[in-house]
This record gives sequence, C-alpha cells and structure tokens, in this order.
Amino acid sequence: QLQLVESGGNLVQPGGSLRLSCAASGYTLEDWTIAWFRQAPGKEREGVASLSISGGITKYADSVSGRFTVSRDNAKRTVYLDMNSLKLEDTAVYYCAAVFSPGHPYTYGNSWTVPDEYDYWGQGTQVTVSS
Repeated sequence: QLQLVESGGNLVQPGGSLRLSCAASGYTLEDWTIAWFRQAPGKEREGVASLSISGGITKYADSVSGRFTVSRDNAKRTVYLDMNSLKLEDTAVYYCAAVFSPGHPYTYGNSWTVPDEYDYWGQGTQVTVSS
C-alpha cells in the first residue's frame, strides 16, 4: 500500500513562495505518476501539476504554468511543488496523488487532471495566500 504525506502548507503574502512536499512510503516511485491537486472551498478539485517519475515528464495547469515547478528526490521518495509568485486565488488545500503508470500514459492530453485517475491520496496541506 502506497502512503502519501504532504507538508509545507502555510500562510503567505501575495507574491511570496512556498515549497510543498509529498513523502511516499510503501513503494519505490518508479513507474508512478505523482500529481498535485488543490481544492478551494466551494470549488471542484483541480489538477495543478503532475510528474511521471521514471520519464521525468511534467505537466502543469495553465493557471500555474511558469510559477509552479514539480520535482522529485528519488532517494527521499519525495515529490516537491515549488510555488512562486503566489496569488490570492492559489489559496486551497493541496493534495498529492499517485497512480501506477508504466509506459507514461499521461504524456499527452489532460487525463492527468482527472482525480478519478489516481488510486492513492494524501491528507492535504493548507495553503493560504493573504495580505
């Protein structure tokens, strides 16, 4: 059973930066896709970024492209989401999610943004952008 634990959420001012971490245990992350989602009150869960671990393929939502970066540390079994130039609308609970995906099926298209594609979820970490 894969377990995911997020950390790093905090209160930050607009324009600031945060690094979120998603620590995995139970499996090595080869052949997995790890994604970051977020959910604001009253809104649907939104795919923010994804990373195909073995292929190194990254995908980003248009709303965060150029501001957020997803990366990994294989030795630590941890995936990071570096968030820069944060905006008020980035306020949400951020979740990491994982799906076993040999062959990199999420290379093309937007299926990586669909929550039902993922089998494992963390508990979430709150990010609040406020002045």
